[in-house]
Amino acid sequence: MEDYDGLPAPVRKWVAEAALPWSVTSVRRIWSKSRAKGLSAEETLQSLAHAEARTLARDRQSTVFKLNSIT
Repeated sequence: MEDYDGLPAPVRKWVAEAALPWSVTSVRRIWSKSRAKGLSAEETLQSLAHAEARTLARDRQSTVFKLNSIT
């Protein structure tokens, strides 16, 4: 919990509303890389949202493939 509390406030808010259970390590890595590239806080939050969307899409495709293999 201490690691979570150490995240910037906008990131904690994003994680609290995220569809996936993000680890502090993953969120911090994306946040740090994006900020190092000079992205604003808002742009960095968008990067997190895009990463989540990609993960959800990949999971959805995997599930569809598995379901199609069964039938």
